[in-house]
Amino acid sequence: MTTPVTTAPAAKAALPIGLLIAVLAMIGVLFLPLPADLPVAGHRMLAILAFAVVVWISEAVSYEASAIMITALMAILIGTAPTLNDPGQLYGSSAAISLALTGFSNSALALVAGALFIAAAMTHTGLDRRIALVTLARVGTSTRRILLGAIAVTILLSLLVPSATARSACVVPIMMGVIAAFGVDKRSNIAAGLMIVVAQGTSIWNVGIQTAAAQNLLTVGFMDKMLGQRVAWLDWLIAGAPWALIMSLVLLYLVLKMLPPESDSIPGGKEAVARSLADIGPMTGPQKRLLAVSLLLLLAWSTEGKLHPFDTTTTTYAGLVFLLLPRIGIMTWKDVQSRIPWGTVIVFGVGISLGSALLSTQAGQWLGTQVVAHTGLDQVGPLAVFAILGAFLILIHLGFASATALTSALLPILIAVLQTLPGEFSRLGMTMLLGFVVSYGFILPINAPQNMVCLGTETFTARQFAKVGLVVTLVGYLLMLVFAMTWWKWLGWL
Repeated sequence: MTTPVTTAPAAKAALPIGLLIAVLAMIGVLFLPLPADLPVAGHRMLAILAFAVVVWISEAVSYEASAIMITALMAILIGTAPTLNDPGQLYGSSAAISLALTGFSNSALALVAGALFIAAAMTHTGLDRRIALVTLARVGTSTRRILLGAIAVTILLSLLVPSATARSACVVPIMMGVIAAFGVDKRSNIAAGLMIVVAQGTSIWNVGIQTAAAQNLLTVGFMDKMLGQRVAWLDWLIAGAPWALIMSLVLLYLVLKMLPPESDSIPGGKEAVARSLADIGPMTGPQKRLLAVSLLLLLAWSTEGKLHPFDTTTTTYAGLVFLLLPRIGIMTWKDVQSRIPWGTVIVFGVGISLGSALLSTQAGQWLGTQVVAHTGLDQVGPLAVFAILGAFLILIHLGFASATALTSALLPILIAVLQTLPGEFSRLGMTMLLGFVVSYGFILPINAPQNMVCLGTETFTARQFAKVGLVVTLVGYLLMLVFAMTWWKWLGWL
């Protein structure tokens, strides 16, 4: 007779320490004495903000799960708080949940969703891969030209693929194929430099192009909500692209100096790219139609308010209508629904809601007033304000793995700070410039999704990445200060 084998029950997973700290931080803020000039609802929103910041920094739970938690906390804590207009009346859960979901009716969220559709269409048709290969085929086989080609690919795709993660996910396999075809070692300086250029170049051009990254669109959403105006696509490009172009050359120089390639030329590289192009065949009808729509969208975005009255969101959705039309379109809902990161849409919507609630409950304004009162920002000029707040964002970004989360947590507070400051300067322009700094994910691989995608190729170490990234960050910051004193000041943004 055999004795049945008994297995011990699986141990239950412990709660993530980051989540426990987040809850304790929220409770700690709730138990702080209520300042006389801060409404109860605002006090509770600051507690929710503390919870959100800790959860996002620690990554104790996924961003999607944290978004749902924040929504529930707003519904409960704000729902049981007295209203600002009548302290004898409570918000109620219905009004509070509406406040928690207000971000989902923002045009910036619609633009993010539309951008994700276009990125999915690029992947679905393979147009992004074709653009990358055609660009690489135009460059020579020297190491410098291959690195320059990687930057050129990044710039072109930044214009046409409005998702940093989607761009890197497209470019990385192509570059790995190039590395394999060249016969260079995966751990060589050539391979490391190429992948670091892809990652850092993507972040650099997130600054230059408004539709290149979700955090930019979130910044535009906060501009609309808190300032009542926003920066047009072309104005953003005119302000940011010159900086991005100079930094692209700086990045190329730094990689060549700090990770000197083992050889100056790679025989057979151009032929390898040509073979890859031959393998995908001639340009298909859907690719041609998608390219035409993408170019028309670029034209529409860049002429907003000049040749036509339609904003970026409206023209993007007009393009999506064409792409989804039967027979003449290029995709169906089923083709793209699995390619779209719906969690990004949820996080984005809750991020806007969090910022809006900080504003409507007076929490943002109160915190902004405290920051100004205790830092002396009201005693310095606009350039010094930008230098201080920009440096703060760069440092705090080291703790965030998502520029979108960083924007959600801090930009509403910084806008409130700007509104509190005295003096004549463009609050809208300063918000855009601080939005530029949010994209500084250059130092740690974990600071941006595209960094992690490139790190996954095992072509470079975190140490190599930080070695280049520290210099890129310092040079980029100093260059922004130079631009603030010259180009951006001349354009009226400071």
